[in-house]
Amino acid sequence: MRDEFSMMVAPASAGNSRNTEGDIVVLRDGRLLLAWSDFYGGAEDNAAARISAKVSADGGRSWSEKYTLQENVGKENVMSVSFLRERETGEILFFYGVKNDVDDLHFYVRASDDEAATWSDPLRITTEPGYHILMNDRVVQLTSGRIIAPMSWNAEIWREGASTTSTAWLSDDAGRSWTRSESSISCPQRGAMEPGVVQLNDGSLLMIIRTQMGQIWRSLSFDEGATWTDAEPMGVRAPEAPSTITRIPTTGDLLLVWNDTFEPGAGHGGIRTPLVSALSSDEGRTWRNRRVLEDAPDRGFAYTSVTFHDDRALLTYWVHERFSESPLLHLKFRSLPIEWFYHTPAG
Repeated sequence: MRDEFSMMVAPASAGNSRNTEGDIVVLRDGRLLLAWSDFYGGAEDNAAARISAKVSADGGRSWSEKYTLQENVGKENVMSVSFLRERETGEILFFYGVKNDVDDLHFYVRASDDEAATWSDPLRITTEPGYHILMNDRVVQLTSGRIIAPMSWNAEIWREGASTTSTAWLSDDAGRSWTRSESSISCPQRGAMEPGVVQLNDGSLLMIIRTQMGQIWRSLSFDEGATWTDAEPMGVRAPEAPSTITRIPTTGDLLLVWNDTFEPGAGHGGIRTPLVSALSSDEGRTWRNRRVLEDAPDRGFAYTSVTFHDDRALLTYWVHERFSESPLLHLKFRSLPIEWFYHTPAG
């Protein structure tokens, strides 16, 4: 099998203790643009952060010095990057959140028609008050051209007993205007969190949802995201952590990346290790070829992005040093040939 390689592309340090929630877009000349949440005010979700970026001209083997892609314009931070290459216009769309308080987190989009050299003014997507969550590498474009931004929402994220719901925001004009799905999705306990969406071969949409129920839950849409079915268990074990789903363009199979573990009663349902992948050839009904990406009892791994380029999968995810003197969360880059997910290790 051809080579795989990885590196801590944004290592954390005492003055920059968290680098997380990244995504990659391939530029027209083949260079890779990576952006992530760069926390300079601590490791908590409400700590000060900007969005930083690096560029690679050799497929991710080396990277430029980091630079600021989006200054911190929030009272707390800006964070959580998604990129999308819009098919009709060819523009790069750059999505990110602006966080002001526990009841004020909204998402914005900026567009570039010159390969990320310059960006349009920010356009606010979410219009309703509250705390919106669009995780990194979550925005998808359907075969019809509609753009789907799956989000979860809470009126006030840390209020005791508050339950999170999931929905989607929709755009039919290349990201220039947005409307919210008619229905919201609920789950027990803390609710339906950090959704991700993939389009199935029959045109319907599959949403996967983070829950506290010991497994991933799912919802379906048969009208391109306007309405969604009631959520139900997916039959895939998982802690309270995000999972990533996408379709491999060269094979047509679905790829799932998640933490295959659950410890009832533990915080977040257990530590976020191992990080594994699996494939589905039947549109998510069953999964096979489970492979371990990371497995270390003293570390956690989560918030994965997946970008396909040529015949490789380019991943980013954070690596949490759980027992360090102060919390450190590094951003790791990993490049794998697509065939890696199909290989069965010896033994």
